[in-house]
Amino acid sequence: MSDWLHDLPVPWMALVIFGFTYLVAATTYAVVAALSGKLAKSYRSVSVGMLPSLGIIFGLFVAFTAAQVWADNDRATTDVSREASALRSVLVFAASFPGESETALRNLVKDYVQEVATVEWPMMAHQRAALNTTPRPLVDALKLVLSLPTSGPGQQTAQHEITTAIERALDARRQRIIVSLAEVDFVKWVCLYLQALSVLLAIAMVHAEDRGASAITLGLFATGIAASVLLIAAHDRPFIGQLSVTPDPLLQIVATKGT
Repeated sequence: MSDWLHDLPVPWMALVIFGFTYLVAATTYAVVAALSGKLAKSYRSVSVGMLPSLGIIFGLFVAFTAAQVWADNDRATTDVSREASALRSVLVFAASFPGESETALRNLVKDYVQEVATVEWPMMAHQRAALNTTPRPLVDALKLVLSLPTSGPGQQTAQHEITTAIERALDARRQRIIVSLAEVDFVKWVCLYLQALSVLLAIAMVHAEDRGASAITLGLFATGIAASVLLIAAHDRPFIGQLSVTPDPLLQIVATKGT
């Protein structure tokens, strides 16, 4: 699905998805009803036993698609948490180098977080963040740490821990950008709606002789289809939309007093 739909607030997204799904159901009802005179005998031959099988297949499509979406969102949340934890470690161990070095490290971490929140996050939302660049603030922080003279095992340990933490932050950033490219692809959406359409057609043909029952049943199943699609679409892209993963864990690191 395109960016404009994912970027909508959930109520507006629901309106679009439910509207489209009800339109498909209404069109199915109208087409089957229009052909009922010519195909009445064929409609009566359609077995009601088809409906459970088709419904189960549709349910499996939804389950497999949703499983991918939940996994992507879990990965995104985990990667952001790992990145925030690594940066927090940098700030904690920076206290081992009091004075200008500590201040410089803290400022570099703060600059990195601000860049991520204001520049990189919108780019991830639109799947334009690149892996072939390394954030300048973290590169400068790494160079600064490696150039610091150490006096005693305490500072040596702190230097090693800060270096490792920066590497963890960079790795978490890479994973975060990779997962920002994840989405339910076009083929899966088409297959999901084709299976839903198959069920709608079967329902309409089975109830062709009772227009009221046909309309009610189609409406109920269309509601289930739209609800399933809305649930998946609202979480499809981890870094865009009202329910997206936010940079708040990173911002909290640099906003915490005393760090």
